[in-house]
Amino acid sequence: MSLHSMLKHILVVFILASSSLAYAFTPTGVAPAFFGPNALPVPQMLDGLTSDELQVELAADGYFGYDNSWTADVFARISAPLFTRWANLSVWMPIYEWYSQEDGTGSGAGDVYISTNVQILHNAWFKTNNAKYIPQMTIRLGMKTASGEQFSRRRHYDSPGYFFDLAMGQSIPIKDLDLRLAGSVGFLCWQTSDARQNDAVMYGLLAKLSHRYFSAQAEWGGYVGWERYGDAPMVIKLRAAGKIKGFEPFVQYQYGIKDYPFHQLRVGLAYNFVFKKLKGKDDSRP
Repeated sequence: MSLHSMLKHILVVFILASSSLAYAFTPTGVAPAFFGPNALPVPQMLDGLTSDELQVELAADGYFGYDNSWTADVFARISAPLFTRWANLSVWMPIYEWYSQEDGTGSGAGDVYISTNVQILHNAWFKTNNAKYIPQMTIRLGMKTASGEQFSRRRHYDSPGYFFDLAMGQSIPIKDLDLRLAGSVGFLCWQTSDARQNDAVMYGLLAKLSHRYFSAQAEWGGYVGWERYGDAPMVIKLRAAGKIKGFEPFVQYQYGIKDYPFHQLRVGLAYNFVFKKLKGKDDSRP
């Protein structure tokens, strides 16, 4: 092969490689900053504890976009122990949404989210004098379906996704109150096209004050995608709830700090049912 032919082949390979790299690093725009509020919101953070209770939650959401758009939906969540208090199954979704945006009004169903939450560390498992200083830790494995509708109107991604995170928390008793502090870190991924996906690092901090008759909670968190184009939502969530014989009426406000251009107001009712014969109910190891 002559030097001229060799240089020609090298140039062709270089051009093809450059084109492939340019495609790979071109943002897709399939990101929370450019879609509806239910496309891929920041997942609700865990506090490092699983539960021995069945919780059913039904709520109404109002999202108010910074561009004067609005979205209303009906939201449902159910969380239940998986034969032991040390493992929970959670399923949640915006069942149906109605919206108004720049290109008109519409409605449609949302994505279904499913997660398994497992306790991997708990101070009750240790019979020492200093056990109360050991934090609690959970790991969560979750996925979302592609059931959300109207990708063409930028309401949902019409693609699957998954995430996992690790949460660690500790409770501090204060007279009749319980202050719980927690942090989390994780990984979230969603498909952006037929051959591409966006990978993101999740993070969060939580503070919750609980009383026999009420609770108040503040949460800050988000995730950061690799495209660096509208895919790094950061939010703060505030929630207040009452406790009345297993019922928990609540109100929640969410503010999008970055790449999530919405205010959210949620009003709902949860019901908690305690399973009395679960494995691990006596705080024994799983």
